[in-house]
Amino acid sequence: MRVLISGICGFAGSHIARYLLESRQGMAIAGVDSLARAGSETNRLELRRLGVKVIHGDVRVASDIEALPAVDWVIDAAAQPSVLAGRDGKTGTRQLLEHNLQGTINLLEYCRARGAGLILISTSRVYSIAALARLPLRVEASAFVLDEGKTQLAGLGPAGVREEFSTDAPISLYGATKLASERLAQEYAAGFAVPLWINRCGVLAGGGQFGTAEQGIFSYWIHAHRTKRRLKYLGFGGKGFQVRDALHPRDLAALVDCELRSGSKGELFNLAGGPANSMSLAQLTAWCNARFGEHQPEEDGSDRPYDVPWLILDSGKAQAAMGWRPGIGLQQILEEIADHAERHPDWLARCEA
Repeated sequence: MRVLISGICGFAGSHIARYLLESRQGMAIAGVDSLARAGSETNRLELRRLGVKVIHGDVRVASDIEALPAVDWVIDAAAQPSVLAGRDGKTGTRQLLEHNLQGTINLLEYCRARGAGLILISTSRVYSIAALARLPLRVEASAFVLDEGKTQLAGLGPAGVREEFSTDAPISLYGATKLASERLAQEYAAGFAVPLWINRCGVLAGGGQFGTAEQGIFSYWIHAHRTKRRLKYLGFGGKGFQVRDALHPRDLAALVDCELRSGSKGELFNLAGGPANSMSLAQLTAWCNARFGEHQPEEDGSDRPYDVPWLILDSGKAQAAMGWRPGIGLQQILEEIADHAERHPDWLARCEA
């Protein structure tokens, strides 16, 4: 099988490539990456050592994509991944639209012309911020938890947010580009018989992640805590009660492997760590205090665009259809990040370079 991974030198793309090489015989992997982000060159050298053909190219440029070799499947892991992209003063709105939407369009055209299938790596941030803000929550053990007796929203249950939960605006500019990419991919699947799988991922986390508070909060918080950087509990009363769940990229790669083996019958899945892999910022701080020593974040109740108080995904559909469940637990993820932070004390500075 021939596979092309866009954004192959990123955190998700590089993990998917390594996993597929380890688990499959006769797998030929190529990748395209603009090599613009921190860490790309490090991953490129390792992937080349493993026999992966890494092509320097930009998914926004149609001619770069048209020149790629023919493959059976494309895994689209290229994106501007920050939920604040387009609003943070670092990434322009046009950059965001071109990376996350035009890039997917170019890959869909490639798939249509070459007869290839597409696995689209999407995001939990396609879900409605307004609907998430209406969740019935209470505080328990320094974290927001669902008040299950008051849960009446469609697509919400004890295990979290399901695929049918509202995607009404606002969902952030970033979320809108990913939701639009999903819809276009579904139209190509229906209109041109492009095989398609869509995976809406929760917060990816693990050692070696280059990121910021907006796109890799678990990794960022642990690295920042260890080096005693200034940390803040933003919004929601400034107590750090907001909750997310963590997913290791190898668990994402395991589902991608299942999808490749299954062939053209595609589905749309939530993919996340779920309740067992979730914690609040306050709980993460307590974990860091025990691991690295005391360092208390500042309390700042001011709101920030697109933040949500609680978002855990229910991956039950993927479990029922594919037999998939996350295999890497939260404590293992946190320890992996902490070990990496101890070996690389300059990591955040390198992320910002």
